Amino acid sequence: MKFTKTLLTTALFSFSVLSASPMAYAVSDPITQFQQGVDAYERSDFITALQLWKPLAEQGDASAQFNLALMYHKGKGVKPDYFQAVKWYQKAADQGDVDAQFNLALMYDDGKGVKQDYFQAFKWYQKAAEQGLAKAQFNLALMYENGQGVKQDYFQAVKWYQKAAEQGNAKAQFKLALMYENGQGVKQDYFQAVKWYQKAAEQGNAKAQFKLGIMYSLGQGVKQDLNLAKMWAGKACKNEHPKGCELYRMLNEGE
Repeated sequence: MKFTKTLLTTALFSFSVLSASPMAYAVSDPITQFQQGVDAYERSDFITALQLWKPLAEQGDASAQFNLALMYHKGKGVKPDYFQAVKWYQKAADQGDVDAQFNLALMYDDGKGVKQDYFQAFKWYQKAAEQGLAKAQFNLALMYENGQGVKQDYFQAVKWYQKAAEQGNAKAQFKLALMYENGQGVKQDYFQAVKWYQKAAEQGNAKAQFKLGIMYSLGQGVKQDLNLAKMWAGKACKNEHPKGCELYRMLNEGE
């Protein structure tokens, strides 16, 4: 699963009291110091950002811990170091930082900086999912569907796909539609399948565009409409979906 979190662009301030930093550009309060780190990062002065955030992270600021982890993860201002990334994601995740929980799950999922462990990945995806993070909800659903780190459970998969889909996650919308189409974890319902394929397709999901083309061509869950079938197959083809191109050719040849 490759859904990496990017750096927080909005400062999440901590009000912990910190000791003075020995840096020449030290400031009097952690809020200002954190924001100066954000400013430095945004102008690509990664070394300064790291030097500003590291003291805050060492004194327990979860947002600074997350940003420090991400810099080690991406090699911004420091040599890439997955072990250090995991260390700081863990500290922030333990404090309830949802973005850190998600990225920590990814590290366990991919085995970066830590031994691959689907049980730990599941644990941290679940914590982030329960806080409402759509990407975590999607990954959690995927683990339930595939039985990774947890017993396979299509009902739970549908539950979490639904939550992510309702937040506009196109991949979750596609997977939810697929579950409805195949009757996995939920009663088979072509109308619901079309509904969610439509939502994902409108966001440019090529797989959903292809499936919507199929549904319109067959009249499943929707009135048969070969023009709409051709339209969606064409969109899928433009998005480099091979089966979409094949369907588009077939529909044109059948005219």
